[in-house]
Amino acid sequence: MSLKGKVAVITGAGTGIGAAIARRFVADGAVVCITGRRRELLEKVKAGLPAGSAVTCAGDVSSFEDAARMVNTAVNFGGRLDILVNNAGIDPPGTIVEVDPELWKKVINTNLTGPFFMMKAAIPRIIQGGGGSVINIASLAGIRCLPAMPAYCSSKAGLIMLTQQAALDYGPSKVRCNVICPGGVKTEMLEHAMTPMAETLKTDIDGALARLTSYSPLRRIGLPGEISGICSFLAGDDSSFMTGAVVVADGGASIVDVNGAAVNSAGLNWGGGK
Repeated sequence: MSLKGKVAVITGAGTGIGAAIARRFVADGAVVCITGRRRELLEKVKAGLPAGSAVTCAGDVSSFEDAARMVNTAVNFGGRLDILVNNAGIDPPGTIVEVDPELWKKVINTNLTGPFFMMKAAIPRIIQGGGGSVINIASLAGIRCLPAMPAYCSSKAGLIMLTQQAALDYGPSKVRCNVICPGGVKTEMLEHAMTPMAETLKTDIDGALARLTSYSPLRRIGLPGEISGICSFLAGDDSSFMTGAVVVADGGASIVDVNGAAVNSAGLNWGGGK
């Protein structure tokens, strides 16, 4: 897939999926503006890319001023803007009763309002260039609930609808908007979330991840590069007739019935047969 001549801005690009997207886009011919809150991580990613292929812009997507600055940095660097990838996100736990109202606001502001701000700033620039692609990174948690994660799940569900709304409104202007819903992907954020589970199971992070994926058809965790490949497809011309799509990349986890998985874990098939 070729992204030659295209200019992209990627949020949350200092680690994990965002960093993998930056590397894949550059490998496929694009130049990128990589953004995030921690400048040192952005500079580390940039140092691993070919000279002249990337620029960094530190900031917080929950600030519209920062979002606009990220978009302007990309345009000033590449002369145009063709692609926006909204990847920045946070996932603190807490049930509805437990979660602090300020933490709720922070999750919504980062995971949902942040992409709204980025799209608000970026879409006019993309239209000026003749059209392009917006790719939002939601989560399987946007279509399936996780225990004690109401803020995260709600924000990602909202991001799916926001993406489809943008697809409807800006399709006539040749701006395609699609959303990816990854399942478990081996990133620093997921590994941090798995630490309590690893401690409870008296195992390491890989052991916890193995348990996490033990009921999914592929029986393994995803890798950031596997999501970046989907992003490259959605950013390029091979997906030119796709907009408003919800692309689930979860190792098949979403097709598993939890009751059937429980029966299978007992060494039985549905109906009691072995």
